[in-house]
Amino acid sequence: MNAPDSREGAAVRARRRQGMLLASPGALYLLIFFVAPLALISVYSFATRTSTGRTSLSGWNIESYRAIGDDIIVGIIARSAWLATLTTVLCLAVGYPFAYYIATRPRHVRAILLVLVMIPFWTNGLVRVFAIRFLLGSNGPASALSESLGFGTFRILFTPTAVTIGMVYSFLTLMVLPLYVALERMDWSLTEAARDLYASGARAFWRVTLPLTRSGIVAGCVLVFVPSFGSYVVPDILGGAKTLLIGSYIARQFRDARNWPLGASLSVLLIVAMLIAVAFNQRSGSGAEDADGPRARGRRRHRDGAEAKAEAS
Repeated sequence: MNAPDSREGAAVRARRRQGMLLASPGALYLLIFFVAPLALISVYSFATRTSTGRTSLSGWNIESYRAIGDDIIVGIIARSAWLATLTTVLCLAVGYPFAYYIATRPRHVRAILLVLVMIPFWTNGLVRVFAIRFLLGSNGPASALSESLGFGTFRILFTPTAVTIGMVYSFLTLMVLPLYVALERMDWSLTEAARDLYASGARAFWRVTLPLTRSGIVAGCVLVFVPSFGSYVVPDILGGAKTLLIGSYIARQFRDARNWPLGASLSVLLIVAMLIAVAFNQRSGSGAEDADGPRARGRRRHRDGAEAKAEAS
């Protein structure tokens, strides 16, 4: 009796060692490039800024965290949160119908549309932002069209509107993909049952489709809100000094103002906000799991098979 138990225990320990060995490169990467910088930023957030602009790691204090309550910083945080919320809402309004359209197309059309959605990710983000800057500039196509229609020069660059357009363009893909996954895995027979019970198309959408895709909505909103709230490149290029957001303000504290403790404390605040958003995403996503998973997957396989037969014929 003891020999089989000992062999089973040895096998379990061997599997654990093998799992730890396989996970060690990823764990080491996270330790060096995530945990260590986060710890370093946390330490600098309690440091002291001397009169000459140097950062002293002695005389620990929380003055940098108290400075976050300044009216200017609160205004920048509020502006960043507002633009991030607006970006998220616009991405959801544009991305949901498009994801719905992709999920309801035949399989070969879905593949083509998904590739088109992913194409912007294959281009450098900085290049795409400069392309938007050219389009919105006073010498760009938008301004030329406005002048040809008699509306005068199109002046939108270096405004919150230009920043919002740039962030929607940059982060729309992050909204479309989770929504597509949620719609593609949905059991469409439930919508058909609602229509059979004399529900209108709008009522079936609001009462069946939308609740079943809640996990995709939450995931997409978090994936868009988090990077747009701390965005640095888009506001700096499209907004300039007139649209100062929290990401640009943090960069200026390290680069120009030489106030590392304040920049570090704001970075910690931003990271904490992102972790809360991710935790909310995990909790909401786990509560929205499809309880009818195996049967839904069977129906999807049957639907894909029928589509394949139709295409072959």
